[in-house]
Amino acid sequence: MITTLRAGLLAGAAVLFTSPAQAQFLFSDSFWGQPQTQRASAAQRSTSRAGAAAQRRQQASLPAAVADDDDDDRPQRAAPLTSTPSQRGPWKAQWDGGARPAISPAAPPVVAYSGPQGAGTVVIDTRGRALYYVLGGGRAYRYPIAVGREGFTWSGTQKVSRVQAWPDWRPPAEMRQRQPHLPLVMTGGVDNPLGAKAIYLGSTLYRIHGTNDSRSIGSASSSGCFRMTNANVTHLASMVRIGTTVTVMRGLPRNIASGAPVGGRS
Repeated sequence: MITTLRAGLLAGAAVLFTSPAQAQFLFSDSFWGQPQTQRASAAQRSTSRAGAAAQRRQQASLPAAVADDDDDDRPQRAAPLTSTPSQRGPWKAQWDGGARPAISPAAPPVVAYSGPQGAGTVVIDTRGRALYYVLGGGRAYRYPIAVGREGFTWSGTQKVSRVQAWPDWRPPAEMRQRQPHLPLVMTGGVDNPLGAKAIYLGSTLYRIHGTNDSRSIGSASSSGCFRMTNANVTHLASMVRIGTTVTVMRGLPRNIASGAPVGGRS
């Protein structure tokens, strides 16, 4: 009967305890053959070891690169962490974004563009995953970009409200609810998902910004922001001004823009 009872307890313990191995130990002959005080001490040690192992497994399951302004943007490695006494918890309130090197601007190809927008306007083609800076004279710069993933695309017109070098990243509350390990703020730098420049669109949370993951360019992976390479966004930021019109379209009408480079300003 004792054997049957112990087998039943062992089966239940496999659910209650962290691992089957821990349950097996706590119901083994080597455990129950000890005096009561030694059994209690052994059980406590086993539970502590199991708890530490579970914590290690939980930490290992977190992505090596925490998700961004978007699940938008992803810091490529864990950054040094700091916090104030009032902000301590299972996460750190502020992460260091790393170094801020000089980024040389890189101009994209100039292509034929026959849209009605005037020179100095930014036009974003979500479906084509391209951003155009209209030069006038039937030409525009064409930058490759990353756009919002399914359910996070949008269209409309905004004005540039701010241009910031190496911006801090403050994950929205909704994002931190989805990903509780995110900080309140990550300072600007090469590890920051917003990259070398951010061009803010009106009073919205949306931005045109750089990225620390250039492999994402051309994808639909953000929460509504538009990513560019750091070199490209630095080039664009040198031309836009506060008040520049940004028109976001789900798709450009056919034959408005060509993909082939043309002669002219570059």
